Amino acid sequence: MLAIRSFAAPARRQCVQASPRAWRPTFVQARRQFATDFSEKEKIAQFHGQKDSNGLYTVSLIEGDGIGPEISQSVKDIFEAAKAPIKWEPVDVTPQLRDGKTTIPAETIESIKKNKVALKGPLATPIGKGHVSLNLTLRRTFNLFANVRPCRSIAGYKTPYDNVDTVLIRENTEGEYSGIEHVVVDGVVQSIKLITREASERVLRFAFQHAEAIGRQKVRAVHKATIMKMSDGLFLGTAKEISKDFPSIEFDSELLDNTCLKIVTDPTPYNDKVLVMPNLYGDILSDMCAGLIGGLGLTPSGNIGDECSIFEAVHGSAPDIAGKALANPTALLLSSIMMLRHMGLNDHAQRIETAIFDTLAEGKHLTGDLGGSSKTHQYAGAIISRL
Repeated sequence: MLAIRSFAAPARRQCVQASPRAWRPTFVQARRQFATDFSEKEKIAQFHGQKDSNGLYTVSLIEGDGIGPEISQSVKDIFEAAKAPIKWEPVDVTPQLRDGKTTIPAETIESIKKNKVALKGPLATPIGKGHVSLNLTLRRTFNLFANVRPCRSIAGYKTPYDNVDTVLIRENTEGEYSGIEHVVVDGVVQSIKLITREASERVLRFAFQHAEAIGRQKVRAVHKATIMKMSDGLFLGTAKEISKDFPSIEFDSELLDNTCLKIVTDPTPYNDKVLVMPNLYGDILSDMCAGLIGGLGLTPSGNIGDECSIFEAVHGSAPDIAGKALANPTALLLSSIMMLRHMGLNDHAQRIETAIFDTLAEGKHLTGDLGGSSKTHQYAGAIISRL
């Protein structure tokens, strides 16, 4: 479409610097063949980490800001009690400016590339001009093309709905978040929505493969192709093409506004589906679904790439309660379970997940945000006692 991420740097600069007159339909309608030849049998984003001589996998650990170190400690304690074959390698993501671009330390990049997987606590990003999101920097550095967000009701925590069980997959590298913005004239800013066939095919193929892996029989593409006929039209058209490679999976599509209306009215029809969508829609809809089950403090998340993946808590760093043992580690714990399953450690994942859900269902050792009075370590201790 407008541009493609794998263009050479001069071409991308030309795209960024172009004036409004440059955006002619003839350019917008340009096409490019797939830059990557995806085999229909090729599994995308598989874990390729190796055990050390002691039978342990090494995981890069980004503890994060604010409450990050506290909830990370809960994960470490529970993993140790469960005898999960994990060795933690703490890394620093303090941003650095290199060649005019925000980046993370080279040692951290090397660690994550070597270990193929990382667990990340919440990171704080100041709001304002000149500040680049570290989360966005991580996604771009490691080409984490798919964000996977399961939303599942949790017994023991009352919400308006107790029957939510859907999975959202968000394209993570382009769309409105491509960062292509410029001032046209004073008081007028133009932001470019970048959709490419290559990135669309990659995340869509992953969505179908993920549906197969978790036993879902339906994939639905969420879009606004009625309005953005070319950009979302490309995404939707690619989805229809990819669906032909997965005859056992039922495919359909739905407009974003319809999805938002229906899922907050009755989430039940979405329980057997994997929803896949472009970047901005996924950002909004995934948080909306998190609200259905109690908020971001109960919602796991994984950012998936071909070479490595980062699993994370998507809630804030909560500096106001940092160091007070009031933090709820559930989101990071559930994200770490996603990580274990990604690594093929399904038995350990199931044991820990069962202990977490049983603790929540019992309701005796909940943190303050869940209506209880337990400290962070007491909640973690209750989970450990069930292992």
